[in-house]
This record gives sequence, C-alpha cells and structure tokens, in this order.
Amino acid sequence: MLSLKQGLSLSSIDSLWNPYDETSLEAWYQFQTGITLNGTDVSAWADSSSNSHNMIQDTATEQPAYSAATGIITFASADSNNLQTTSQISLSGAFTIAMRINMITAGGVPIADNTTIGEFIKYTTNSQMKIKIDGGQVDFTLDSGSFGDDYLVITRNASNLITLYRNGTAQADTETLAGTADIDALGVRRTNLNPFNGTMKEVQVYSSTSTQLTYNINQRLATL
Repeated sequence: MLSLKQGLSLSSIDSLWNPYDETSLEAWYQFQTGITLNGTDVSAWADSSSNSHNMIQDTATEQPAYSAATGIITFASADSNNLQTTSQISLSGAFTIAMRINMITAGGVPIADNTTIGEFIKYTTNSQMKIKIDGGQVDFTLDSGSFGDDYLVITRNASNLITLYRNGTAQADTETLAGTADIDALGVRRTNLNPFNGTMKEVQVYSSTSTQLTYNINQRLATL
C-alpha cells in the first residue's frame, strides 16, 4: 500500500478529493444531486453538507427550471426565479465561495442574502463583479474577456484580501473587504431584487481558504 501511495502523482491524489473531506464546508449545492422537482421546476436543492442549509422555493412561479439531461438549473430574471434557505450561512473570517455558473445577462445576483441588507455577489457588467458585505462593497474587473459559462472561486484570507479566480486563473484585481458575509439565497438579494438571469450547476461554500482548497475546487468544477 505504501508503494502505491508513493507512486501516485499529485494530480491523481487530488482527483480523489471531495468537498466532504473539508471540515470547513458550510454548504454544498451539488451537481445533479438533492434536486426536488415540481414538474420540471426546482422546488428544493438540498445541501449536501451536514449543515442542512437546504434551498427551497414554495412559490411555483418563482421556481427555476431543471434539465435532467444536463443537470443545469436555469434562473429566469423575468420570473424572479430564486431559492432560499431559512438556515443562515454567516462567514465572519476567511472564506471560499465557488460556483459553476453561466451568466446570460449582466445585472443579476447569483448568491446573496434576501433577509439582510447589503449582502450579495452581483454581475454589474459583462466584465465586472461586485461583492457587498455588511454594506461595504468592492468591484472586480476581469483581466480580459467577459463573464459567461465559467467556474468561479472567490476567496478571502485572514487579512480580508479577496481574490477572484475565473476558470482556474486568479484575476489581477484583488480587493480588501472585512465583515460578516451572509448567505441565504440563490438568484436574488434583499428584498427580491436583481434577479439572476443565467444557469447554475453547483455552488460550494467554505469558512476557510487555502491554495490547496482552491486548486481542488477548480479541478472539480472544471469537469462539470
């Protein structure tokens, strides 16, 4: 067994990684997992972590659509599609927020808090993202290109430095923002504003950050 482990490359070892392995995992809305349907629409997306931050939408007209063939959840801004949890996620220190997502139209909020003001991640333009925590805000501009079908990882370290990774590459624009980041919704912010127009495959939330964690997340999201 020892010789087998010694023969494994770093990439093959990392391929065995699972978000369950992380003690700092706060919520995991897993690809093609934990989906409850109302016809072809999503009435709930279960949290695959042990924290039961299950996302629910009881109002049929606000339920995002689901494709069983692709595992894609589609949020239509015209219908204010959203999912919400009554179990608050609060990140007071370091964090990692990751998602496999496709922005169709700028101006929407994929992840936010719908009960606390001033808490959201928003696509402000095709190449700029805004993060707001405790009412304070910072803006991130992409090195090049435009947001679209991306895997995004947002990290904040112990010094409150926030870095945006797009498709595995750290963007040059880093910002500093302290405070407690609150999350209880996918697709809108308080109160039911800036509905997201786009699709989601997976969302992960951690109360820590590290180079290895970011690498492992990027490796997973790239395959979805």
